[in-house]
Amino acid sequence: MKSVVPIFLALAFIVSGCSQNLPATLELPPQESTASPTITLPAPTAMPTITDTPAPEMPEIETSTPAPSLIPSPTFDPAAWTALPVVPQLDERVKAIYQRGQELGNDPRAFSKIGDCGSTPAWFLGDFDRGEKYYSLGDYQNLNDVIQAFQGSYARTSLAAKSGFNASSIFAPIWADRAQCLPSESPLACEYRVHKPAFAFIMLGSNDVWHQEDFEPQLRKIIEFSIENGVVPILSTKADNLEGDNTINATIARLAMEFGVPLWNYWQAVQPLQDAGLQEDQVHITWGPNRFDDPMVMKKGWPVRNLTALQVLEAVWRFASGS
Repeated sequence: MKSVVPIFLALAFIVSGCSQNLPATLELPPQESTASPTITLPAPTAMPTITDTPAPEMPEIETSTPAPSLIPSPTFDPAAWTALPVVPQLDERVKAIYQRGQELGNDPRAFSKIGDCGSTPAWFLGDFDRGEKYYSLGDYQNLNDVIQAFQGSYARTSLAAKSGFNASSIFAPIWADRAQCLPSESPLACEYRVHKPAFAFIMLGSNDVWHQEDFEPQLRKIIEFSIENGVVPILSTKADNLEGDNTINATIARLAMEFGVPLWNYWQAVQPLQDAGLQEDQVHITWGPNRFDDPMVMKKGWPVRNLTALQVLEAVWRFASGS
């Protein structure tokens, strides 16, 4: 019984950490500095794990475009993920998933966030719905189009993003918002039904270290469910290495390659930063405002995460839609 105590304390620390060091949203004053960013990038107590959960269901809608094949590609070097770019090269299957989603009625100007507390607007992308006084793009003015295109999704609170979520929680109806979700509907199915996104950031793994055996099968289900419903899943690697051998990131990358879906290699983006952009606990990301023209700010993990997320969203959106 004594062995349970340190595990419980560690879990409590991870989840509560999302509320630590969270500043109020800042209104950024104008700056006269024209310094370029120093980073040039290419054009958690975990909730109970629920295993063996059935895949969520959504009403079937007939379309002229069948669901893209769920048969994975067979080859991937597990060690190759560390060299994958931050902004991915994209597979033609992305276009097929997107097209199916359009026939199903998905909103071409909407995306969802699937994950834990780090997927909530206070941390992830929320400022880009609040106006230009909350961010500055600096040398990345090309991102104005994608920011305008997806207004309404940035500051929206996802029904499938909550503190402590792991890959199994996404399918557990017990964690669904009963005010907005149907009886027995999972958080993922509810989010896709209510928001009808064309794209979804899948940001999981840190809370899965306690049940790593469940992570791969559950992530596969998330990918498959997204594809079947015409939502292009954008998988993200994580900055931390709680598991000690980076097997979770390797799994995320391998599944992205197998299914031909986009991989946002955030791990790669933070390697130049001190402690890989992590706080002293080596779990939570260092905070900074979304001022991409401030070299000191761009030494923090969060502005790098938000910048690279915008770059990936723009690349996937333009490729899938032909914009």
